[in-house]
Amino acid sequence: MKSFASRIIDWQRRHGRHTLPWQATRDPYRVWLSEIMLQQTQVSTVVPYFERFVARFPDLRALAAAREDDVLALWSGLGYYSRARNLHAAARSLVAECGGAFPADPARIAQLPGIGRSTAAAIAALAFGERCAILDGNVKRVLARHGGVAGWPGDKRVETGLWALAESLLPRAGIEAYTQGMMDLGALVCTRSRPDCAVCPVNADCVAHVQQRTAELPTPRPQKVRPEKQVQVLLLLDRGELMLEKRPPQGIWGGLWSLPELPPDVDAAGHCRNELGFTALEQQVLPQFTHDFTHFRLHIRPVRFHLAPREKTLPGHLWLSPADALDAALPAPVRTLVGQLVRP
Repeated sequence: MKSFASRIIDWQRRHGRHTLPWQATRDPYRVWLSEIMLQQTQVSTVVPYFERFVARFPDLRALAAAREDDVLALWSGLGYYSRARNLHAAARSLVAECGGAFPADPARIAQLPGIGRSTAAAIAALAFGERCAILDGNVKRVLARHGGVAGWPGDKRVETGLWALAESLLPRAGIEAYTQGMMDLGALVCTRSRPDCAVCPVNADCVAHVQQRTAELPTPRPQKVRPEKQVQVLLLLDRGELMLEKRPPQGIWGGLWSLPELPPDVDAAGHCRNELGFTALEQQVLPQFTHDFTHFRLHIRPVRFHLAPREKTLPGHLWLSPADALDAALPAPVRTLVGQLVRP
C-alpha cells in the first residue's frame, strides 16, 4: 500500500479543487488572504468576498495603505471582524518592518496578528513549499477518523496528539498538493455528516471506516447551553438620513458602524430625549429577530424614530442616507435593517 501522504497527493491531483480564485498562484498575499477568510467560513461564501477584496486591494502595500473603515466595509457580512482588523494590522507591520516582503518561515508568519500555527503552516506550505503540518478543522476530522483518535479535538491533550500525528504523516516532497489535499478531503469527502468513505483514498486503513465509527469520530464538542441576550437597536431618522455610531475597536463588531443599542427594559424615547438630545416625532417598534453568534444568541428589537430636525452631530457618530450607509462597514443584521429602509 502506498503511504498515506502519497495517496492524498494522488487524489488531490485528480479529484481535488483546482479552480478557486486563490489557487494557481504562489503569491503569499493571496494565499494569506484566502486562509484568513476561510477561517470558520465556507468556501462558497468566501469566493465573492475574496474577488472583491483583491480587486480593491491587489497587493500587500495597497492593503497597508488603506483606511481601516474601507477594509471593514469590504469585509462587512463575512463575520469575525477581528480577522479584518488583524489582516490590516499585519499588512502595515510587514510594510513598515519588512519592506512589504512576506516571510516564508512558519514561525515568523505565526507572529503576525491573527495568525495561528495551522494558518501559518498553510501559508508557508502553499506559498513557499515549506514542509510543515496543518491542523484546521477539516484536517482534525480526517486525522481523528483515520487514526481512530478519540476525544474532542479542541481538548489540549487530544490536539497535541493530532499535531504529532499530522507531522508524522508529512511527505518528503509534494507538500503543496498534500496540504491542499488534506483540506479538500475534509471539505469534500470526509465531511462532518455522511462522509463518502467509498471514494476516500485512505479508506483501506482508516480506523473509523474499518470499525464503522465515522459517526462517533471525531468526538463532538461537549454540549453547553448557549446564552441568550436581548437588545434594542435604534434607527434614528432625520430628513432622510440615518444615524450610525462607531463601535469600540474590541469586542463584538469591533470597529464597525452600527446602530445605538439599549438594554431591553430601557425607555427608548426617553433615551433619545435625555441622553442623545433628540426629539422623537414618531416611534415604531419593528418585529424582533434573532442573530446567532458562536457563543450566544442575540434577540434584536429594532425601534425606528423619526426625529425633529437635529441641531448637532454627536462625537463618534455620522448621518448617512440609508443607501449610502450600505456602503459603510456594517454588521450583517444592521445591514439587513438598513436595507429594509432602502427597499421597504
